[in-house]
Amino acid sequence: MNAGRVLVALLILCGLIGSLAGRSTFYSHMLYLGLLLLISAWAWTFLVARSLHIERISDARRGSVGDIFKERFDVSNGSRLSALWVEVKNVTPISASGSRLITTLRAHQKQSYAVRMWLTRRGSFPLGPTVITISDPLGLFRIEKQFAASKSLTVLPMIFPIESFLSPPGLLPGGQVIRRKSTDITPHASGVREYNSGDPMKRIHWPTSIRRGQLMVKEFDQDPQAEVWLFLDAQQSAQASKPHDEIPELPVQDLLFTRRPKFTLPPSTLEYGITITASLAHYFIEQKRSVGFVAADRAYTMIPAEHNERHENKILETLAFLEGQGDLSIAALVGAQARQLPSGSSVILVTPTVRDELLIAVDTIQLRNLHPIVILLNAISFGGRAGSDKLTKQLTERGVPVCLVNCDWDLAKTFSNFSNEHISKDIITWQRPKSPHLI
Repeated sequence: MNAGRVLVALLILCGLIGSLAGRSTFYSHMLYLGLLLLISAWAWTFLVARSLHIERISDARRGSVGDIFKERFDVSNGSRLSALWVEVKNVTPISASGSRLITTLRAHQKQSYAVRMWLTRRGSFPLGPTVITISDPLGLFRIEKQFAASKSLTVLPMIFPIESFLSPPGLLPGGQVIRRKSTDITPHASGVREYNSGDPMKRIHWPTSIRRGQLMVKEFDQDPQAEVWLFLDAQQSAQASKPHDEIPELPVQDLLFTRRPKFTLPPSTLEYGITITASLAHYFIEQKRSVGFVAADRAYTMIPAEHNERHENKILETLAFLEGQGDLSIAALVGAQARQLPSGSSVILVTPTVRDELLIAVDTIQLRNLHPIVILLNAISFGGRAGSDKLTKQLTERGVPVCLVNCDWDLAKTFSNFSNEHISKDIITWQRPKSPHLI
């Protein structure tokens, strides 16, 4: 019990006993004073709490793992009374940052402060709720006021820089056009159709429109450059991870003079696989390659191949919510989708499996005139079972390029070396790795 409550309790108790025992007005005054303080404290707290508001303002609603997210808290007092202290508590699940104690918030005043959060987990997180606690000057009453989250933050997987990667075969110079309609404008016009609401004006073919007396737009086939398909193994039984401590939250002052602290991925095959897939999607889309994505988590996901920024965001958002709870093996995943892929496409398998099902998946890809590349996460380095070395040898004997990734390796350097060791400058051929980091 604080001093204010003790004082008021003594005033009321002594005044009540004295008033009942004697006739002195002094005790009556003590009783009235105690009651007056009690009622005034309650009214003060109630009126101020009712007029307190908080607004959370952020410049962006999306970020990536390893980034610093900035947010501003605006606390305003619309009452005619001052608040001697206001406690702001941020209960956002992504970070404990943002909790503050504001002293002396005067009538009709607003105070602001900035918060910086280090994003260490992917997914979607509500920016709230936010709880404000207000008390009277004597500390007799405390009122909590909760503001529900009105915004959310989507944290995308981290993308590590890839300077170069083993270029999948599929440039197909002089090859036939892929007879599949494209939503983008390509050099390969295939015909015209009637104008539909929402079609861009630049696709209108004016000579045909004038001749037919109605608006006609051009249709395009996909570029003859082969597609790149990313298959991520999200089967639950194939994943492995080592125990690790959660990344500690950095104090706000430690984030003021740095843009991005050094971030280390959790020792989990799922997190490594997601980060690798996101980075490869970013790399190939920057190279103007059409990229498709396939995974089977709780639900089967297939994103058709495209090569624009909006498409990249779609893949990254899908990866941000993967949980690694799938039932389909990598062989079943490939078998379900391989027949839908255009001939000549390249297929990159990202998997931690140590089972022979990976060989079945590769055989299926090759039988359909597709070109496989395997990114094999060495399960034993993540605390899983051995077997990756054996699979690597068997895949290499089939002429399939394999990049073996261990836990805690520098991924950017690993993939750049993988590219340098496997590409001939004149023609694209598959060779056995020479780097000790690539098996």
